[in-house]
Amino acid sequence: MADRYVTVALDKRGVECTARLLDDKAPLTCAAVWEALPLAGDVYHAKYARNEIYALLPAFAEAEPPLENPTVTPIPGDLCYFTFTDVQLGTASYGYGDAAAHRGRPTVVDLALFYERNNLLLNGDMGWVPGIVWGSVVDGLDRMADACQDLWRAGARGETLSFRRA
Repeated sequence: MADRYVTVALDKRGVECTARLLDDKAPLTCAAVWEALPLAGDVYHAKYARNEIYALLPAFAEAEPPLENPTVTPIPGDLCYFTFTDVQLGTASYGYGDAAAHRGRPTVVDLALFYERNNLLLNGDMGWVPGIVWGSVVDGLDRMADACQDLWRAGARGETLSFRRA
C-alpha cells in the first residue's frame, strides 16, 4: 500500500501540518479515520497531557478499533486516537459542558496532535489513558507547535481543529 497522508489544521489561525498514516502499525484505526475524513471540531488544549491539542467527535467508525500501536508517552508529531464514554468526559472538572461531552452518546472520539515532548497520559480521575498512535507529522510541526503555544496562551475559543486527506 502506498503511503497516505492527512493535513491537520488550526483553521482560524491558518496553520497546518502534514502527517503520514501509520497503516503498518495501526491499520484498523487508520482505515476508520481515513474513511471518515474530513473531520473537524472545536479545538481544546490538554489539561493533563501537557503538549496536546485535540477535538472531540461523535463516534464515526463502524466498530471502534482495538488498542493497536498504543502509547502513554506520545512524542512530538504523534497523532493519537482515544475513545471515551460520555460519562467519563461529563464531569465538571473537564469543563466541556453538555455540548462537547456529547451527552447521551455512548462513545466520544478524541483525535489529538502532540506537538512537543514530555507528554504523559496519566489522568488524575482515570489513571493511565493509552492512545492509539495512527499518524506521524512529517512536515510543518514547527509552525503547528508555535500555533499550539499561541492557542494555549491566547485561547481556543472559535478555533477549529480539522483533519482531511492531503
